[in-house]
Amino acid sequence: MPVSTNPTSPESAPADPASSAPSEPARLDTDLLTLAVDGNGIATITLDDPDASVNKISSETLAAFSEVLDVLERNGSVTGAVFISGKDDSFIAGADLDMLQTFEMPADARMISRRAHRLLERMQNLSIPTVAAIHGPAMGGGLELTLGCDYRIATDDDATKLALPEVKLGLLPGGGGTQYLPRLVGVQQALALMLTGKNAYPGKAKRIGLVDALIHPAGLARAAREAARKLARREMTPDRPSPSLGERLLESNTVSRRLVYQQARERTRNRTRGNYPAPPRIIDCVQTGMEQGLDAGLDAETQGFGDLVFTPESRALVSLFFAKQTGDDNPDADRARSLDRLGVVGGGLMGGGIAEVSARNGVDVVLKDQTLALAAEARKLVWKSASKDATKGILSEFERDQIVERVVPTDDYAPFRPCDVVIEAVPEDLDLKRQIVADLEAVVREETVVASNTSSIPITDIAAEAEHPERVVGMHYFSPVPQMPLCEIIVTDATTPEVRATAVAAAQRQGKTVIVVNDGPGFYTTRILAIFMNEALLLLEEGADAEAVDEAMMDFGFPMGPYELFDLVGIDVAAKITEVMSRYLDPDRIEISDSAATLAEADLLGQKNERGFYHYAAGEAGEKDKQDFNADVYRHVGGRSRTSLPRPAVQERLALMMVNEAVRCLEEGVLQTPTDGDLGAVFGLGFPPFRGGPFRYVDAEGPAAVRARLERLAREHGSRFAPCDLLVEHADADGRFHAD
Repeated sequence: MPVSTNPTSPESAPADPASSAPSEPARLDTDLLTLAVDGNGIATITLDDPDASVNKISSETLAAFSEVLDVLERNGSVTGAVFISGKDDSFIAGADLDMLQTFEMPADARMISRRAHRLLERMQNLSIPTVAAIHGPAMGGGLELTLGCDYRIATDDDATKLALPEVKLGLLPGGGGTQYLPRLVGVQQALALMLTGKNAYPGKAKRIGLVDALIHPAGLARAAREAARKLARREMTPDRPSPSLGERLLESNTVSRRLVYQQARERTRNRTRGNYPAPPRIIDCVQTGMEQGLDAGLDAETQGFGDLVFTPESRALVSLFFAKQTGDDNPDADRARSLDRLGVVGGGLMGGGIAEVSARNGVDVVLKDQTLALAAEARKLVWKSASKDATKGILSEFERDQIVERVVPTDDYAPFRPCDVVIEAVPEDLDLKRQIVADLEAVVREETVVASNTSSIPITDIAAEAEHPERVVGMHYFSPVPQMPLCEIIVTDATTPEVRATAVAAAQRQGKTVIVVNDGPGFYTTRILAIFMNEALLLLEEGADAEAVDEAMMDFGFPMGPYELFDLVGIDVAAKITEVMSRYLDPDRIEISDSAATLAEADLLGQKNERGFYHYAAGEAGEKDKQDFNADVYRHVGGRSRTSLPRPAVQERLALMMVNEAVRCLEEGVLQTPTDGDLGAVFGLGFPPFRGGPFRYVDAEGPAAVRARLERLAREHGSRFAPCDLLVEHADADGRFHAD
């Protein structure tokens, strides 16, 4: 398109004559971006993919940016350039992962990496200053693009977050991130961001020098153009924070930086237990670049990126990403009723967490407990959590106050009448839950969805005495609710499509990834977890060393072992779930352990009273810090004589018990798809993400191999290990649960 100029703009001022030279007019208007020039010679490059809700880095995006650089390189009338998004709520969300699926060999991935490197080099070699104007997420390749600019200005909105999250996909930043980020913010800060994939919110990004200035969203474009103008006229230079004394001492020379790399490797090994190949490759790339030079570092990054794309760990993690996109979709969204106000009955850990995630996402909440004082205490927990984020700069104090004001405590059912959805989050007692459903039906509107946050009781049983069982549904959250990403929606034969769609929409509004399962004892997640935990108790009764079992399962990839998980959940709660589940499970198929009840009767409850399988002490923000193992457990279960079983044997018994039960849930129709089974196990229960979930695990190992191992375990330990019929069918047919 023709150059866009506006000499009457209030920003206009005579262009710097020294920077002007006769040249062809600057012009560009493609499907993905436009380039316009103001009266000061400042080019604004606006990226806006019309076919997507967010901008992504793709082969087409790289080609479009190359065209932009062609224009900027040959046009002497342009004095500065601003890169900005045309989307209202995001900058660039990262790489288009569909592109990864097209790669046939590592060389294809390396070619894309090299193209990105060349673009950054060209940006940095421009004779004009460049400014990145960032609002909303700038992730992965989007953040890497900004590293090629001379100056970065971001909005102070809580929607703005910067990250290199490739490690979460089993990858490393392939567009120059491992090289340019350490040179910008220092090796330690860069490694912390890349090895965790965590977000840097505006305040932190400014403190560490990742961005140079913050501005309110409405002023972003104007401030970015003004920054480009001042940089062009040399009226301003970036003012970045100086490294601390400790950072200078550690990062000033090759010898001291060795300690930084060594510590990073040790922390990585402790956290990943060697299960993820990407983190050590990231450290290798940073070390190579800082010690051998930029070109060597970029070569290492390109090589590492190509290698990692084709690892089974990355394949599994990318499959989870696409599965999560499926879980973030509501196929019946047109049937869902709007969610303006939500009710929560029960102000404990779960109820308070449900209230918090709702309020954080703009929903007004009525929070009831037995007394107004108890409900107010639950609201105070929301305030503490939001205040913690305000201290970190994730939220402003105004945003914190808005969140807290959305939560209204009460001890009465009357305020629930206008609610669109009401969720009960009281203890696992069928009579209590039925009573609450009856109390709610006496007050709420006919179209209100009544949901139960039960973890094990069938929804059909809870709704058995309801006037409108068709509107009673399960919404199973996981603790702690603000941190756990999954919500398991449980539907019955009576559930209407509108109720199902509304429950899904409500959970998605809370920021949750959703799976929908059919009713049954324990549904999906609790059922496979209960079988897993039951096997851990049987191991304990046989004399297994509990600490060794926990270590073995963390080596397998779980975030914690089963006994530490007992302590987190509450051993008394686990005993109650076992009691509920034992009513429904076939005793001829499953040998049910009553050891959880034995330990609970001995007042070994876990974190709640600081005595369970481990001892605990009060930590920061009310958390409990694990101390030493509590050998008193052995006095009550299995005796003091203990045996350390081979780790593979422990891992096989526990993991295959969970996997087999997951397949049985699909066989029985509790699960609707294998993808739901993988999402539920990984995001709800901590099944190792790099294994992709139970169904991806079977596909990777081979159904015939898994069947053979289960048959051997059945011979050695009993019929509870017998492979389910669906697994046998897949083994006989050499089939897979996933087509890709």
